Amino acid sequence: MTIRVLVADDQTLVRTGFRLVLDAEPGITVISEAADGEAAVRLARQLRPDVTLMDIRMPKLDGLRATELLAGPGVEDPLRVLVVTTYDVDENVYAALLAGACGFLLKDARPRLLVEAVHAAVRGEALVSPAVTVRLLAHFTGAGGRAKPATPLTGRELDVVLAVGRGSTNAEIAARLRVSLSTVKSHLANAQDKIGARNRTETAIWAWRNGLLR
Repeated sequence: MTIRVLVADDQTLVRTGFRLVLDAEPGITVISEAADGEAAVRLARQLRPDVTLMDIRMPKLDGLRATELLAGPGVEDPLRVLVVTTYDVDENVYAALLAGACGFLLKDARPRLLVEAVHAAVRGEALVSPAVTVRLLAHFTGAGGRAKPATPLTGRELDVVLAVGRGSTNAEIAARLRVSLSTVKSHLANAQDKIGARNRTETAIWAWRNGLLR
């Protein structure tokens, strides 16, 4: 199955670079490009790509609002949006994650990491640039106070949530806990249902907000 990608960025050179990297990867194809936020939302809704690469600062409609319209709370059939930005400490990045982005990369990330991030997004395993993972999630530590789930997490569910908060993939978690991949997915799904998280990024944010990963 070919992974279909939409690239949204106001810089022609950036879009061309992403297209060259992704189109050269077997099983991935760039189906369209958007130079502004309005076009990104329109094309994403029309073409339903598997992953949309979204810049933050774009004309007409910024990437934050575009992400919210495609993947935010209340969207019936949300799309997978991966934010790719230059601003690793910009408050807009935090807002993008809260708006529904499944993760983010810096534009200077190596090509292999971009490919891995696209694959991870399709699997539901959001990938965040290693250089900013801890600093990004630490921003949420203590923000909004503690939020205990109505139904407590089991020990294994908590183990999986902590591992997700540290950036581990399902395969890595399965190997560490010595359980099957399907068991990890089941624990994660149950935990996310209990804490009200829609994706791995929100799961990690929940762990940091509750002081579990300081």
